[in-house]
Amino acid sequence: MELDALYNQIIVENSRALQNRHKVEDATAVLEGVNPSCGDDITLELRVKDGIIEDAGFMGNGCAISQASASLMIDLILGRTVDEAKKLLHTFFGMIKGDVTDEGQLEALEEAVALQGISHLPARVKCAVLAWHTLEEALDGKKTKTETL
Repeated sequence: MELDALYNQIIVENSRALQNRHKVEDATAVLEGVNPSCGDDITLELRVKDGIIEDAGFMGNGCAISQASASLMIDLILGRTVDEAKKLLHTFFGMIKGDVTDEGQLEALEEAVALQGISHLPARVKCAVLAWHTLEEALDGKKTKTETL
């Protein structure tokens, strides 16, 4: 299977996956992210205790890219420290901007690296980064907010 086909399969499967689509009991942060240019929206819920992301979930509607990105992000950050999640955020944003291309650095993103090709599709970048920007706000201490890109 070609790498592009594998990445497309990862995006499709994660856009339909249900395991990360849920409310989080005793959430410490609940933020809504909206992309008004296409109508994508997510509500991200996190429970952070002692600096560890214990649980995360999202609800929302949007294109396959925005929904897959949110699910992949949650898979990546669960059980990690806030500092580790912030490093992953910076790596992801760097990948999407085309600034981070080193395979060694990108390995940290695990399956989320499937979104790397989005950097060549400017109209889809906002879809891919919606959940990540919402996570960034949550990790920076915002408890509730409606985020509009």
